[in-house]
Amino acid sequence: MITSMASSSPNLSSSFQTLKHKHTFPQPSPTTHHLFPKTLKPKLHTKLINSPNPIISSSPPTLTPQTHIQKDTKHPLLQQDHTPLNQIWQQIQGSNNWNNLLNPLNPHLRNEIIRNGEFSQACYDSFDFDPRSKYCGTCKYPGSHFFQKLGMSDYGYTISRYLYATSNINLPNFFQRSKLSNVWSQHANWMGYIAVSTDENEIKRLGRRNIVIAWRGTVTYLEWIHDLKDILHPAHFSDDPSIKIESGFFDLYTSKEHSCCYSTFSAREQILSEIKRIKEIYKDEEISVTITGHSLGAALALLSAYDIGEMKLNVRDDGEKIPVTVFSFSGPRVGNLKFKERCEELGIKVLRVVNVHDKVPKVPGIFANEKTKHQKYIEEKISFPWSYAHVGVELELDQNDSPFLKRTNDISCAHNLEALLHLVDGYGDRELGFCSVTNRDIALVNKSCDFLKEEYGVPAYWRQDENKGMVRGGDGRWILPERPRLDSHPPDTAYYLEQVLKFAANSTLKAL
Repeated sequence: MITSMASSSPNLSSSFQTLKHKHTFPQPSPTTHHLFPKTLKPKLHTKLINSPNPIISSSPPTLTPQTHIQKDTKHPLLQQDHTPLNQIWQQIQGSNNWNNLLNPLNPHLRNEIIRNGEFSQACYDSFDFDPRSKYCGTCKYPGSHFFQKLGMSDYGYTISRYLYATSNINLPNFFQRSKLSNVWSQHANWMGYIAVSTDENEIKRLGRRNIVIAWRGTVTYLEWIHDLKDILHPAHFSDDPSIKIESGFFDLYTSKEHSCCYSTFSAREQILSEIKRIKEIYKDEEISVTITGHSLGAALALLSAYDIGEMKLNVRDDGEKIPVTVFSFSGPRVGNLKFKERCEELGIKVLRVVNVHDKVPKVPGIFANEKTKHQKYIEEKISFPWSYAHVGVELELDQNDSPFLKRTNDISCAHNLEALLHLVDGYGDRELGFCSVTNRDIALVNKSCDFLKEEYGVPAYWRQDENKGMVRGGDGRWILPERPRLDSHPPDTAYYLEQVLKFAANSTLKAL
């Protein structure tokens, strides 16, 4: 079983986690269901009561029931797929590029999209972005209590390691920094986690042991997108210099800071070494790698999936491939057309979930992208330097289809992850209308934005730590308590990274 990260040494060689977000509020009774054609203006029939999650400071308000809507069990969106997930998990992971699974949305696939979105949302809910805290830029919880603190203990996963990146790169609006001088780190930000399914019932349900890599996106307004220089940089993960990625993503993924124990290894080296280690532990089992992220985290998810494929970490000793799937939420374009083509050659499966009103998935690559005629000619023959292409299959959603959401031009609402998961929950088509298939609580939408219609009485930006983390000491004074020091890198990181590089080099020689 994978345990929490081991304590790190400052002398490490430089070479080398359905979130039902279960601050879950009780769901409507089995005799009711939110089923609303677009022409109706519904009132919510539910009652929100105290959250069982101890990190929520106060219970959301009680809502007055307005409309009682009977559940139409014959509605197409409510029909269940009685085939067990463990029999069709490869298709749900994209083995056939999700053909015939998106319209209508397969029930298993809908659940898996939401579940992976919740793994990604956990990165936001656990991240300290308060500049008045000396822990700004890190995770609030140690790995051993991560899922417990977030109400996700029943997900069946164990944190394998945390991921860090150096903040000493040219993306200042992405990284969070404390205003204090005595801080946990001057040079690093917590970027996400790697987790492994360890609960036997979950493994049986999934049909394999699953490795999840979840990347944090940006927690503030979208200034970070303006930091992108729209400059393509050779990936350097293969011998083909024509495979290029946006330079800001490249720097974030590959940079390190030797003077900081959290950034001694780059995010890339942390990913590669840990996947190698986990793969060896479970070498006799069927496993899969699922990578998820929102916003800039979605870009890192795709980049790390490509890297795993390029370094042949998804290849077993017998030559059999381990499925690598990306569930991407509101992600920008990452690389050029050659990058897209190489991801396809490597068998990387990508499902991109986007809101049509979101601007981030439209950049970079405004002038030349996958929708441009003759892009290949423009990129290769004319050597146009700003040519980008999305990778994978797109699931496009529209916030205006939901009867719960305001009509707004606020770009941060259109980009919000919880709002996107709300749209996945209710996704149908123009004839079927919006139907809350999984009964996902709409209050989650307003956790970190103001997007729900006022008639539902859910406060905007309602999620916060109890008393904002302040506790009362024995002398009656309120203080921000000290936190346990987070682990940085396991001591065997350098060893497994070296094994990755050797394996990749030998595979290349055999191919020649």
